[in-house]
Amino acid sequence: MRSVRFGNRSLEVAGDLHLPAGFDPAKTYAAIICVHPGSGVKEQTAGLYAAKMAERGYVALAFDASYQGGSGGEPRYAEEPASRVEDIRCAVDYLMTLDFVDEERIGVLGICAGGGYAVNAAMTEHRISAVGVVSPVNIGRARREGDGRRGNAVRLLEEVGCQRTIEARTGQAGLRQWIPNSPEEARAAGITDADVLEAVDYYRTPRGRHPNSTNQLRFVSVASVIAFDAFHLVEELLTQPLQVVVGNRVGSSGSYRDGYELFRRATSDKGLRVVDGAGHYDLYDIPQYVDLAVETLSAFFDTKLAVQSPVHGPAAR
Repeated sequence: MRSVRFGNRSLEVAGDLHLPAGFDPAKTYAAIICVHPGSGVKEQTAGLYAAKMAERGYVALAFDASYQGGSGGEPRYAEEPASRVEDIRCAVDYLMTLDFVDEERIGVLGICAGGGYAVNAAMTEHRISAVGVVSPVNIGRARREGDGRRGNAVRLLEEVGCQRTIEARTGQAGLRQWIPNSPEEARAAGITDADVLEAVDYYRTPRGRHPNSTNQLRFVSVASVIAFDAFHLVEELLTQPLQVVVGNRVGSSGSYRDGYELFRRATSDKGLRVVDGAGHYDLYDIPQYVDLAVETLSAFFDTKLAVQSPVHGPAAR
C-alpha cells in the first residue's frame, strides 16, 4: 500500500493506494475507487474493501473526503455532497496519471453514503466504467426524513439558519455528533434503535474506531445534504453497469430500501445481491458477510472491467 495525495481544486486529498500482490509497474491494471461512508475515513470499511479488491488483482484507491480525515480543507468536518462527488471525479483524474492503470477499466465501489455519492458521481463521470455499492444510502433522503416526524427537514434548516447567525456573530463553528460517542452514552440516552447501536459499536469501539474518524459534523453543512438527492436523474444518466449489495436484516439506516429503489430505477445493466442475515453494519467488516459481498463485486468487476481488446498502451498523459 502507498500513501498518496491528489488535488480537488485548492484542496489536497489523502489516499491509500492498495496494490495487488506481485505488482509490476510495467503492466496495466483495472482500478477501483472505494468511497467511505459519512463520518468514516479511508482506514475503515472503504480501506477493507480496497484491500480485498487488491487481493483480487485490482489497483484500489481509498481516500478521505475533503474536509475530513487526513485530507485538507476548512471548515473541518463539513459533509458537502458537491465536494464528496468532486472528490470521486478527482480520484479518477489521479488514476489517469498512473501509467499502470488502464484508463478504460476504472470502477467505483461505495459503502453507505459513499454508495450514494458513487452513483451520483458516475452519472456525470463516464470515465467510470462500472459501479458497485454496498449498503447504499441516499444521504439526502436520510437527512430529510430524520426522526420520521413531519417537517423534520424544515426544522433542521431553521436550526442551520440560527447556527449560521451564531457563527457570523461569534466566529465559533458549531459541531455536532453523528452518533453517541460510546455504547454507554447511547444507553444513557435511552436509544434502542438497532442501526444506531450498531453504528456506535462499529465507529466508537475498538471494532472499527480510528482516530481520524472523530464523530464530528459541521452542522451548517447539513443544509446542503438536505437538498441533495443521490439518485436524481439516475434513469437517464447512469448508463454504466451497476451492482447493488444489501443485507436483508432491515434497519433504520434505509440502505435496504435505498438499494432496492436504486436497482428499480436504474435502466443500465444491473444486478442485485441480497446477503441473507446481514444488517447494514455487518457489511462493513464482519468477515462472513463482507466475503459474500466481495465475491459478488469481484465477479461483477471482473466481467464489466475485463479487457475487451488488445492493450495498445495508455493515451497521452
